[in-house]
Amino acid sequence: MLFNSYPFIFVFLPITVIVYFVLNRFRYGVAAKCWLALSSLFFYSWWNISYLPLLLGSIAFNYTIGRLLQARQTVSLNPSSTQKRRASTIILFLGISGNVLLLIYYKYADFFLVNIGAATGWEVPLLNLVLPLGISFFTFTQIAYLVDAYRGKASEYNIINYVLFVTFYPHLIAGPILHHGEMMPQFDRVRGKLWDWGNAANGIYIFCIGLFKKVVVADTLAVYANAGFDTASGFVDSWIAALTYTFQLYFDFSGYTDMAIGAALLFNIRLPQNFNSPYKAVNIQDFWRRWHMTLSRFLRDYIYIPLGGNRRSEAIMLRNLVVTFLIGGLWHGAGWTFLFWGLLHGVGQVIHRLWGKLGITMPRILAWAITFVFITVTWVFFRAETWAEAMRLLKGMSGLAGLHLYLNSALLEPLALIVVITPMVLLGRNSSELSVSFRPNFKQAITCAVLFVISLMYITRISEFLYFNF
Repeated sequence: MLFNSYPFIFVFLPITVIVYFVLNRFRYGVAAKCWLALSSLFFYSWWNISYLPLLLGSIAFNYTIGRLLQARQTVSLNPSSTQKRRASTIILFLGISGNVLLLIYYKYADFFLVNIGAATGWEVPLLNLVLPLGISFFTFTQIAYLVDAYRGKASEYNIINYVLFVTFYPHLIAGPILHHGEMMPQFDRVRGKLWDWGNAANGIYIFCIGLFKKVVVADTLAVYANAGFDTASGFVDSWIAALTYTFQLYFDFSGYTDMAIGAALLFNIRLPQNFNSPYKAVNIQDFWRRWHMTLSRFLRDYIYIPLGGNRRSEAIMLRNLVVTFLIGGLWHGAGWTFLFWGLLHGVGQVIHRLWGKLGITMPRILAWAITFVFITVTWVFFRAETWAEAMRLLKGMSGLAGLHLYLNSALLEPLALIVVITPMVLLGRNSSELSVSFRPNFKQAITCAVLFVISLMYITRISEFLYFNF
């Protein structure tokens, strides 16, 4: 079930909200949480019920491992404390290995088989597995939980809260990547069980902004981005293809996140911020503090820091940066283009670090321009289906295919969209800022209604969100 569909907007969302608060109104708090968890499982099953056992199995496995880790966190002065720590380490290793193997099987098995066949010349049959929705998100969410349980930072949560934490449908299939510490307390907060008109109004407002971003802006840009990546080879059309995808990806993913945050607010649940105007970034480090912020947090806390972070030599710290972003690239997809995209961002982080040591301050506008061009160029590898497609676009963008500046009529509309969208993205307030300053009034209500009605007019076909593929 998609957020940008009539069944979700007019049936599923209102029914789940109404039943949840009715149950809480009559003080059936456990039943209300069970209802929300079961609704989330139904939401996931709407896409393909055959993968529901996979999700439930993942939850059961990680909850069991987590409880085992929590049971061994009392380190005493007796001689067995070292053995307890060793046992905990083994349990954590098994838990993380189980999650990683699940990802490898469903997400990377065919990638490995294709490359083994290419390297050896053998005829290797492919598994042709369908990637389960949200597997990258609910797997990373639970890996973080296991690591924190090992560190003694995770409390003993009951099974209902844990299931709800993993499956809460606003975030389940495309994030944000949640942290148990910021979510679990909200499910038991007394005030959160009472209907809140302020949260509801704010949630509907942010949901409508996200819906507009997706179905009006992102889906319109998708037409030109797809056509450009299929055919563009010249200087102008290649840059238009890259820029339309740059903005499509932002409006698509941030639109989903806005809808997730808005839907969660109806239940008085606050999901973490995931975007903070990333295209305003003035360096690559700044970009990753603004783009997909919950993924950046995971990569920092559960990969970069365990690798050693910046606690050792400069060379090892730079290596850790590159390795972290290689893993981040591979997390997004099974392909050499994703791996190379991650490598480019890792190298970009290294260059930024080394540049900072020179003590040279770059004019802000120049720093922004270099960062934005770098991001746009690297998105080409993120979007391209093949290496050859990426090279064709980059050859055109670099001018190596010829600087033909002629604009045909087919390029005028996407160019106009880019001209209109760019100042909005760079100068306007983002959804998080609008949410913080939101105060219900007639003007906000009209804005919300207009965005909603226009969006409904654009839902002529149901289009998936880009991050569903990751």
